Amino acid sequence: MARGTRATAALDKAGVAHGLHAYDYAAEVDSKGMAAAQALGIAPELVFKTLMAWVDRQPVVAVIPCDRRLSLKKLAAACGGKHAQMMEVAEAERRSGYKVGGISPFAQQRPAVVLFASAALRHARIWINAGQRGLLLDIAPDDAQRVLQARCADLCEE
Repeated sequence: MARGTRATAALDKAGVAHGLHAYDYAAEVDSKGMAAAQALGIAPELVFKTLMAWVDRQPVVAVIPCDRRLSLKKLAAACGGKHAQMMEVAEAERRSGYKVGGISPFAQQRPAVVLFASAALRHARIWINAGQRGLLLDIAPDDAQRVLQARCADLCEE
C-alpha cells in the first residue's frame, strides 16, 4: 500500500474520507493524467489534474479533468482578472512544495486561491494527485472544495 503524503495527512487531520491509489508513473508520456487514468482503469473525466497559474500576478490553482485543456481566458475571468498565464515549472514546485507530475491542491507550501472545473460536481468521487508522482487520492468533490475553500467555475476550453 502506498504511504501517505503531506496532502493526505491534511485530509486525515480534517477528517475527510479519501482513498489512495498507487500506479506506475511514466515521466515520458505527454498526458500524465491520461496515463494515470489508464493505469488505474478510471475514466479520464474522473481524474483531475492540478495546474498552477498566475492571474494578474496572483497565484491560482486550477483543478480540471485530465482529458480537458485549461482556458486561460476563462481562468482570468473566474478570478475577476484580466490576464492569466501558466506558472513556470520551478516556481510551481517552489510554491506548492511538490514535484510537477505530483502536485496536489492539498497542503501546498504557499496556499493560493483554488478553483475547480464545474465538471467536478457531476461526479460522486474524483481522483486528484495525492502529492507525489504515481499516487492519486479519490475524494468527494464537495469535501475537496470545502477543505480547500475552493470555488467552481467554467475553466476548460470547448
